[in-house]
Amino acid sequence: MHSGFQALRGAMGMNIRSRHAGKGVTPQSKQDIDRVVEIWTECRRRFGAGGELLFGRFSIADAFYAPVVTRFETYAVALPPAAQGYCEAIRKLPAVREWCEAARRETEFVAADEPYASR
Repeated sequence: MHSGFQALRGAMGMNIRSRHAGKGVTPQSKQDIDRVVEIWTECRRRFGAGGELLFGRFSIADAFYAPVVTRFETYAVALPPAAQGYCEAIRKLPAVREWCEAARRETEFVAADEPYASR
């Protein structure tokens, strides 16, 4: 995840404290979104019977995809029900809730990192 989905990461920068519905959707980022949904769907179908996460219980894969979940929320990406359910499960995790709450308290603004935000 850290080096993949470059179009998604480039067009939809991570910004937990803002909402930019509809921004960042390009043909390339849409292709990445579709691939992420495909991966999530397949993991859940094959291995997710033990819980709400990709492999049922929490794994490193869920940690790697948590930033994608926040991007999908920030940019209001429309997702199929199974992918939306996975996002909700990630957002419910105590560590993710704590991380997002800390991000919302952040006051530093770096214009290059927040192309859709205004100061």
